[in-house]
Amino acid sequence: MNRLVVLALLLSAACTPSDAAEDTSFSAKARALDGDTVATDFRLLGVDAFERHQLCERAGARWECGKAAQDLAARTLRGGDAQIRLSSRSSYGRPVATVSIDGRDLGEVMISAGLAIPQPQYLRSDPARSARYTAVFTEAQRRRAGAFAGSWLEPARWRRGERLTCER
Repeated sequence: MNRLVVLALLLSAACTPSDAAEDTSFSAKARALDGDTVATDFRLLGVDAFERHQLCERAGARWECGKAAQDLAARTLRGGDAQIRLSSRSSYGRPVATVSIDGRDLGEVMISAGLAIPQPQYLRSDPARSARYTAVFTEAQRRRAGAFAGSWLEPARWRRGERLTCER
């Protein structure tokens, strides 16, 4: 009887999922922050934010919409712990992920602020997120948030070399 109890306990322990998270690996360029800390960049899934040096036009003047996007992302990330979910995709040689900070989707925050646009073509496997991003984008345009208060170029067009008149 004791052998059966011990055997049952061993089998139950062997069949119980462990608390250890599964390893996830990806390939990316990395940089050393110090001797034992490595950082890598990744892109947000389904979101295209204005580029760091990109300018937009608002109220007849140019403003640094790309820098505003970078600053908002940095402030949001400082606001709590980030949950990062890697996708199997890559973009511009970087891994792609979704990021939430204390339950707030970083992509949604960026779009709502008028500092990013949704990329639903990359969210076909996540229709709920695609619908949220599209709805938030429509609302941000209605509110004339961020860049949506003036003239702007889609970040992909800006990366290809197109510029607004105020940037020339």
